[in-house]
Amino acid sequence: MEKGTCCPQFNPALWEEKSYKWDKKIFIKDNVFTVFYMPMNFGPVIKRMMAKIEKAGAKALDWMALSDHTSPWNMDLYVAVDREVPGAHNTAISGDFFSKVYEGPFKDTGKWCKDFEAFAKNKNLNINKLYMWYTTCPKCAQKYGKNYVVIMGKTS
Repeated sequence: MEKGTCCPQFNPALWEEKSYKWDKKIFIKDNVFTVFYMPMNFGPVIKRMMAKIEKAGAKALDWMALSDHTSPWNMDLYVAVDREVPGAHNTAISGDFFSKVYEGPFKDTGKWCKDFEAFAKNKNLNINKLYMWYTTCPKCAQKYGKNYVVIMGKTS
């Protein structure tokens, strides 16, 4: 990572229009309070999760933190890990997925979701679950000059 950053620089080519299969991929899960889908405590929650990962001697894989907006008031956050983490809510995600990368301000999320749905429909993909991967914090996105967001659609 560059000096003065907390997030690694993201390589969009690894996730742009990619299909992949997960078989019980391990994540730890926590909850973020939102107000009309706007995260209020994302920073403290991710710090708490990373502290649990570090304490366990585990690794966060690809710095992947998937967001699942379950209501206007809650977002489930899943951090990919290399093994189960004691004291955390461990869970696994399986299925076939398709990802597409977007770049720009977070306010464009609705536009990106519509584009992703149209793109998936054009590819004859039946998306039954969406996850958002905000790849860097706002400070690091500003430093890198890019704010990449990956939309991951579960197709099975």
